[in-house]
Amino acid sequence: MTTHSATAPCLQLMRTEFKHALQLRNHLRHRRLFSSRPCLIPQQGNPAIPQRLSPNKALSRSLQPTPARHLPFRRDFSVSPRTQATVVTVNPRRDEDGNEMTIEITERASTRLQEIMAKDSNPSLALRVSVESGGCHGFQYLMSLTNLSAISTEDDTVFEASNGSGAKVVMDEPSLELLKGSKVDFTMELIGSQFKIVGNPAASSSCGCGTSFDIKPA
Repeated sequence: MTTHSATAPCLQLMRTEFKHALQLRNHLRHRRLFSSRPCLIPQQGNPAIPQRLSPNKALSRSLQPTPARHLPFRRDFSVSPRTQATVVTVNPRRDEDGNEMTIEITERASTRLQEIMAKDSNPSLALRVSVESGGCHGFQYLMSLTNLSAISTEDDTVFEASNGSGAKVVMDEPSLELLKGSKVDFTMELIGSQFKIVGNPAASSSCGCGTSFDIKPA
């Protein structure tokens, strides 16, 4: 009986302290959720200026689901037509398969030809490109400036850059057959600046300076 009477006050004290601890925890949780201090969130359109919300609105906003972000639609291919960099202005020609024989004038080549025409005050200047046998690989490129008045409308084909520069390239039919699909470029190297044929589909090999080439076997 003595032991029971001594233990009862201790148990009562422990119950009281545990009850106070629960009340304190609930009080702190209630203050965090419903604090009288307003929440500050950035205003739309100006994140530097905060906007005051009431505790209930802040709690309801925090419980709202985050909207899903929709990624923009991406197209894996382009439907725009391919622009042709060079057009035929005089005597278009076709090969044995009926395909039009064309070449391309690069931006650097057209710019350089435009500078030459402006310097000579002659808009009728054109670059003549021809192929003849010779060189270290069997065939070589020959390039020279000519006037449109000197070309033959029966033997020559005239190409013009479509970028508005007025740059023109002239080729005879035998040369065009060996150069169709290639590009007329202008390069600046240590050995000097020059017009140059690049990407010739008919060439199997070429020399280091690019003036001579060998054709692929038929």
